[in-house]
Amino acid sequence: MIRKFFLILTTVIFLNFTINSLSHAADIPQGVKLAKQQILYRGNGSEPTSLDPHHVQSNVGGSITGDLFEGLVSQNEHGDIIPAVATHWDVADSNKTFSFHLRKNAKWSNGDPITAHDFVYSFQRVVNPVTASEYAWYLEMADIINAKEILAGTKKPSTLAVTALDDYTLQIKLANPKPYFIKMLSHYTMFPVHQKTVEKFQDKWTQPGNMVSNGAYRLTKWVVNERVEVERNPYYWDNQNTVINKVVFLPIESNNAELNRYKAGELDLTSTIPPDFFQRLKKDSPNELKVKPHLATYYYVFNTKRKPFNDVRIRKALSMAIDRSIIVNKVLGQGQQEAFGFTPPAINGFIKPDNRYEKLSQQERLQIAKKLYQAAGFSKDKPLSFELLYNTSEGHKKIALAIASMWKKNLGIKVTINNQEWKSFLSTTRQGNFDVARAAWIADYNEASSMLDVMTSNHGNNDGKYNNSAYDQLMLSAKKAKNPSPFYQQAEAILAKDMPIAPIYHYVRVRLVKPHVGGYMNKNPTDQLYSKNFYIMKH
Repeated sequence: MIRKFFLILTTVIFLNFTINSLSHAADIPQGVKLAKQQILYRGNGSEPTSLDPHHVQSNVGGSITGDLFEGLVSQNEHGDIIPAVATHWDVADSNKTFSFHLRKNAKWSNGDPITAHDFVYSFQRVVNPVTASEYAWYLEMADIINAKEILAGTKKPSTLAVTALDDYTLQIKLANPKPYFIKMLSHYTMFPVHQKTVEKFQDKWTQPGNMVSNGAYRLTKWVVNERVEVERNPYYWDNQNTVINKVVFLPIESNNAELNRYKAGELDLTSTIPPDFFQRLKKDSPNELKVKPHLATYYYVFNTKRKPFNDVRIRKALSMAIDRSIIVNKVLGQGQQEAFGFTPPAINGFIKPDNRYEKLSQQERLQIAKKLYQAAGFSKDKPLSFELLYNTSEGHKKIALAIASMWKKNLGIKVTINNQEWKSFLSTTRQGNFDVARAAWIADYNEASSMLDVMTSNHGNNDGKYNNSAYDQLMLSAKKAKNPSPFYQQAEAILAKDMPIAPIYHYVRVRLVKPHVGGYMNKNPTDQLYSKNFYIMKH
């Protein structure tokens, strides 16, 4: 559900919000004294591939662009949708026509007014094949009329059904009803960009001094592999309620290094923590350790276009030979949940289907794995050998070593593990230059389709190139259904049968937050963190 008080009708619906009742910025309890210096230091995990919201590929860049830009809607601390650039919207034509009314005090960081035309330009830019947006598929999944045809090159970007009715009214038309469409609009792909800036500076428009953004902050410094700095945007419509004056994002790939810098006082919050330190931190720093469910799944993806991973018997054998209980309890031990399906059970409205492999003991699963492995023509005398690829991280390495050991011990498989830094890893997997690769998917919005769409044949993040027409049809049918749940269950059943991926665990989000940091959103399962909601207390 978008918000529990939304009404769903087949006629026009006018959704009006009392802005003061919704959380847009820092909510400071009475009596709290603020520090004189309001600077927030955030661990960001890795170096972002881009700060162009139409080229961001993960939460690494998304965390920064969430401060620099703002879409029609945003999220509050519970993950509920709240107005942002749009103050309210009308819904008509059985949830297929949405009219957004933009706030007239919203401005770009150079003082230009934000208009509906900016969103028209930006949405057309995303689907324009010339842009080569890594998330262009997102607008097709949103079912915006003509998005699919534009991406296929059969129609022009100008035909996208996103229209400025006037300067402050934006209309979006969908091919099919999509009750969760509003949720999709909080994603960074739906952020507007400043047309004159993009056209003037081209590929260099995201550099400090060039970038014009519309969020609570503006870019002031970007030193690759060292830091990204942003400062308050004085033209932001809600700037008077923003407290943090400056945010420093530090791209620290090593979890251990990030923890050390946190302990040294160089970070106010981390992106994660090393698994080995969880129990110690739980004992020594319980008030600083923050744990919450996260709508994300950790898995290994098989390159289905390479032999022998085009053989479902090998894929199943490898998946069944993974002892997930050891991974979640021994290697991780932070409350992660064993995964035998792709969709996290915590996703709103998702009914987890029966999975026969989950009900078996690990010994029974291992017996299945051995039979499938032998049936595919391999044995301990004739072992399978391949490379397991992961992006640089102590945590990913520990998991890779543990699973490679399981495969060797139980099946005699020879596994070479290889790591690459984030940008190289993304390029390698996108190009399909791998055998088996570490992967994870974080839901872009709180609905099962945000997970299951990834396995459709035309999805931009289907790195294993899995292709099943029945699966594609189920997901297409789900988009048109009043109750998509049965289609999601059938889709999960197909994944369990074909095993294009080996789900390993469902995430929890674990990080450290200094006691002097206020406003941390620990209740949002999508883990959207906006720096404008934070404040630094006197300490």
